[in-house]
Amino acid sequence: MSVNVAVQMDPMEKVNIAGDSSFAIMIAGQTRGHRLWHYDVKHLSYQADGALKARARPVTVQRVEGDHYEFGDWETIDLRSDIDVVLMRQDPPFDLSYITATHLLERIQPDTLVVNDPASVRNAPEKIFVLDFAEFMPPTMITRSLDDVRAFQREHGEIVVKPIYGNAGTAVFKIAPDDGNLPALTELFGQVWVEPFMVQAFLPDVSQGDKRIILVDGEPTGGVNRLPKKGEIRSNFAVGGSGAASELTPRELEICEALGPELKKRGLLFVGIDVIGGYLTEINVTSPTGIVSIDAFNGTDTGATIWDAIESKL
Repeated sequence: MSVNVAVQMDPMEKVNIAGDSSFAIMIAGQTRGHRLWHYDVKHLSYQADGALKARARPVTVQRVEGDHYEFGDWETIDLRSDIDVVLMRQDPPFDLSYITATHLLERIQPDTLVVNDPASVRNAPEKIFVLDFAEFMPPTMITRSLDDVRAFQREHGEIVVKPIYGNAGTAVFKIAPDDGNLPALTELFGQVWVEPFMVQAFLPDVSQGDKRIILVDGEPTGGVNRLPKKGEIRSNFAVGGSGAASELTPRELEICEALGPELKKRGLLFVGIDVIGGYLTEINVTSPTGIVSIDAFNGTDTGATIWDAIESKL
């Protein structure tokens, strides 16, 4: 089966081929004979006749550092009639631009399969959707109130404060019970972001790793333990975290079993969840990462598994 695939993602020249999940998925698709186009979300255009078009270029990819892609000529493609699958893979922030793209892509369904389902992506931001599974989470609060945060801190001791629509570990702060920076930090969050922020009880087990687990069509395919570098609480690869091989624990499999049916029902085909010390902290549906490290440690081929799931839905 040869499939026409449009990949909505960030510029190809910025891709780190050693660890980029989007690139790995593109390689896996190309290996199967699928034809790839690349476009930037800024090149989407909704037409008066209801067509959704993109200024795009055919692209071939290879695992050669510095020479990892080759573009063809610019084309205007109709995402409904010319394309079988759209991979929505641009990096967050999850802002109004991102939300608008989901509304536009929703209009070409079911004629074109969009992965992940754009309406479900819009309705499942990482730090909000996870609240549906609060029984697996550490104590969590979403607020703008300094008084509420102080009360939460008195109950739980050390806390972590982070923006509700942040990504890649950006602006994540650990606050000790006697830290006098809490009022200023609360003011800062209120000035920088219009939305409330998230507060969670600090999990000391983060020093032992923050596990990224991948689920494909609701089924776990593997995980990698992300270890923070010295002096950090953040384990994200984007801020210098390192990976280590890891098998899924019974608790983690229990979490996956609880999430799987809901992810499948929502059309969230490729999802990454984060688990620290047996506690679920985030459900990543916008542009999950981690498959390269997982495959390197486990000898798996998550890209192929993703394409198996996609092709089964066409």
